[in-house]
Amino acid sequence: MKGRIPSIILLTVLLMITGCTNSTGQQSRIAEKRSKPLVYASIYPMYDFAKNIGGDRIDLRMVVPVGAEPHDWEPTAKLIVALEEADVFIYNGVGMEPWADNLIASLNGNGPLVVEASKGIQLLKHGNIGNSQHNHGHVSVGYDPHVWLDPTRAEKQAENIMHALIKADGGNEAFYKLNFQEFTGKLRNLDSLYSETLSRLDKREIVVTHAAFGYLADRYGLEQISVSGLNPQEEPSAAQLAALTDLLREKRIGYIFFETLTNPKLATVLADEVGAKTEVLNPIGGLTRQQLDEGLDYISVMQQNLETLERVLGQ
Repeated sequence: MKGRIPSIILLTVLLMITGCTNSTGQQSRIAEKRSKPLVYASIYPMYDFAKNIGGDRIDLRMVVPVGAEPHDWEPTAKLIVALEEADVFIYNGVGMEPWADNLIASLNGNGPLVVEASKGIQLLKHGNIGNSQHNHGHVSVGYDPHVWLDPTRAEKQAENIMHALIKADGGNEAFYKLNFQEFTGKLRNLDSLYSETLSRLDKREIVVTHAAFGYLADRYGLEQISVSGLNPQEEPSAAQLAALTDLLREKRIGYIFFETLTNPKLATVLADEVGAKTEVLNPIGGLTRQQLDEGLDYISVMQQNLETLERVLGQ
């Protein structure tokens, strides 16, 4: 937990900051007369969507650092101050960023324009996702936050972001709308590609170490079998692992998927136990520095995921 702020201390810092800035925050931002709206996006998917829509008309920054696993990350007090001075704060919601709740509660109507990208989207409860009834890790109470892994739901998230940027910067409304339309076209093409490709495959089961792919499974008729829960740090008990091992042997599962930002040890051990292989399936909650340097983004990583699914499920 080194480098993190306990929730009670974080809340105290937030309240102290709020008391000092609520009366002057809006005025200071207006006085600065920024040439571009300062926009913070919580995690990579929100950053990518905002980048596609805002382009060079916004000063866009990502809150969770490159390469960090977003589920358990928490901001520093310095970053909280920076967030409160932003013009727009975009977050996924649905419990993906627990630290954001304290931040938003502290604003009391002041500070940045806040947009919850998942607002208005049909959410899925963990434990009843798509065709999957198999969740062998610790079952969290609540909804699956990994909304962006369904391109049709991602389109609604992008729409919510577009409306926020227009509200904050009405002078560039036409620019934001045009970029949104172009990005929507890419998302719809991606959805069509997924539907056409996966519909040709007989195998429907994907075994994942982290229950992040419920929306993808729901959209394309797959069955997600998860080793851990919604948070990749959750680990199954010995009894749960034994039951899962029996299930994988019964179904003759040939592959277990792990992620780039988490330790693959559990997937490797389980694969060895049942005679399976391992593969990467990226939930895109965050990208590594190498991936960004290679020019990868949401669309290209989703395409990589599809290629992996086609190869594995097509065997």
